[in-house]
Amino acid sequence: MAVKVLIPTPLQQLTGNQATVECQGASITEMLESLETNCPGIKARICDEQGNLRRFVNFYVNSEDIRFLDGAATALSDGDEVSIIPAIAGG
Repeated sequence: MAVKVLIPTPLQQLTGNQATVECQGASITEMLESLETNCPGIKARICDEQGNLRRFVNFYVNSEDIRFLDGAATALSDGDEVSIIPAIAGG
């Protein structure tokens, strides 16, 4: 199933300067594998060495924070929109 992934500006260098990428996957984990296949090197920027999502990168499926859903196991449906948002600190 195809999902639309919104790529933050700092990672667009890995997507050929595209702000959106279409990926396949029935979950966030599967979508990440598809994203890595299409854009080699991107997974290392958003996942740690064990393959877990980095805590300073937020994921939203149709505006819902996956931390309040099923995390990386959050199910995706055809046409869903996944936003990848790096956390910003300041003071």
